[in-house]
Amino acid sequence: MSRTRVKICGITREQDLQAALAAGADALGFVFYPPSPRYLTPERAAALAVQVPPFVGRVGLFVNAAAQDVRATLAAVPLDLLQFHGEEDAAYCEQFGRPYLKAARVRPGLDLVEFALRYSRAQGLLLDAFVDGYGGGGQSFDWSLVPQELPLPMILSGGLHAANVGEAVRKLRPWAVDVSSGVEAGKGIKDAQKISAFMAAVKDADS
Repeated sequence: MSRTRVKICGITREQDLQAALAAGADALGFVFYPPSPRYLTPERAAALAVQVPPFVGRVGLFVNAAAQDVRATLAAVPLDLLQFHGEEDAAYCEQFGRPYLKAARVRPGLDLVEFALRYSRAQGLLLDAFVDGYGGGGQSFDWSLVPQELPLPMILSGGLHAANVGEAVRKLRPWAVDVSSGVEAGKGIKDAQKISAFMAAVKDADS
């Protein structure tokens, strides 16, 4: 059984970055969506991203961003992976020549297999809750809506925290899980103990 990878998203502070690294996070997410309370300017994100050691992924999250804004961010911030959370089509996602994830806002009636096939060159499909706005808003979704087989690696998101991520991993066996608000003391402020508890719950579910 492969180990479930963990991405800690919405990093805004050096101490949170270091806490995520100390806990063993596989990837860190930086949000470039201005309405988000976790939004970073490219300059601020660059200062954080250069502190990330080798073999830990640096992920940039965008929502319906103008292509020139994505390119400007890429010129300023050393990102390894792009994550698109809006209505971006495959041609848009692929134009930057970088590996990317496409988020699907899961709801009844959405064919996740067909959705994944539309983004066949994506590195993975990130499953999030369908809420007003973008991002899961700390809400989980009905995991029974996820088909047993998807044509892309699955990254599970949406309302995950230390108390439920173990069950999620055991039920769905995703390639990775993605958490933001579930390890926070406040919006954009991570809690080192919550990060550690989350990582421990994932590791326990893998064992």
